[in-house]
Amino acid sequence: MNVDLYDFDLPESLIAQTPLKERTASRLLTLNKQTGAIAHHTFKDIVDQLQPGDTLVLNDTRVIPARLFGTKEDTGAKAEVLLLKNLGEDRWEALVKPGKKLKPGTSILFGDELKAVIEDEGDMGERVLKFYYKGIFQEILDRLGQMPLPPYIKEKLDDRERYQTVYSRHEGSAAAPTAGLHFTKELLEEIGRKGVTIAYLTLHVGLGTFRPMSVDRVEDHVMHAEYYSVSQETVDLLNVARSRGGRIIAVGTTSCRTLETLGTRFAGGQLEACSGWTDIFIYPGYEFKVVDALITNFHLPKSTLVMLVSALAGREHILHAYEEAIKEKYRFFSFGDAMFIY
Repeated sequence: MNVDLYDFDLPESLIAQTPLKERTASRLLTLNKQTGAIAHHTFKDIVDQLQPGDTLVLNDTRVIPARLFGTKEDTGAKAEVLLLKNLGEDRWEALVKPGKKLKPGTSILFGDELKAVIEDEGDMGERVLKFYYKGIFQEILDRLGQMPLPPYIKEKLDDRERYQTVYSRHEGSAAAPTAGLHFTKELLEEIGRKGVTIAYLTLHVGLGTFRPMSVDRVEDHVMHAEYYSVSQETVDLLNVARSRGGRIIAVGTTSCRTLETLGTRFAGGQLEACSGWTDIFIYPGYEFKVVDALITNFHLPKSTLVMLVSALAGREHILHAYEEAIKEKYRFFSFGDAMFIY
């Protein structure tokens, strides 16, 4: 399949730059994956779309202030670092700017309290950095780091918590699982009162979110591995739901990819608690093993995420839904509106 099959024209004016004042005030487009039928709602109406016996699965990862601005120790030139993965022993996988001038052996200073030395360079342009400091790294990062907003967001974020879900718990992501940004604690309580089970898993979002596709054929793209963890409590809830025929609804593509990683790992049997690294790439032709429905935002043209939703609902249905969303001036990407594919 050619990547261009997943292209569409998106007016720049529809790229949401800031979050809405009320999380649940976003719009919601519902898409029937069988018929292609579309309807328009606000996000708080998601309660009406859910049924007793459904299981809603949320990614409870928490974004770290992973973007650091510093200077090269030898020249004083500006340098930018985006932390992606904690490798342990004060080493991190990261993206750097300007990439051509930040080679192994380069030292970067971030004020007086933090220094990084580039130790290695990866195949996808990433670097391995070793950090030197006094004190507690996370506290220094909280002081010096900025939230790693995607490059298409130009506006400054005044409140860091608006780029976190209200249920975020486990720090480690370089980007937010943005479908979850629409939920409030009150909305989740209302969903629970309806008889919907709420379950949590963790996937730390990494390089795959920031890496555009650089191939012509979909099948040639290689996903970057991301860390996931699913508890015994969650797999027990999922196994009960599956045995009773209830729908499993992923909130966000990160939850979806984690659930399908489980489905692949324990094909045909009971799901088990586990953790590890996943590089699962879901595109049309893929047969879903766990996920029945998906709550997600509107994604970039020619992205792996557009291919994932196309695998669930069909490419024609997705492109038609996106065309309708553009016509109705829905807000796109991280701080944008949502869709429910069922």
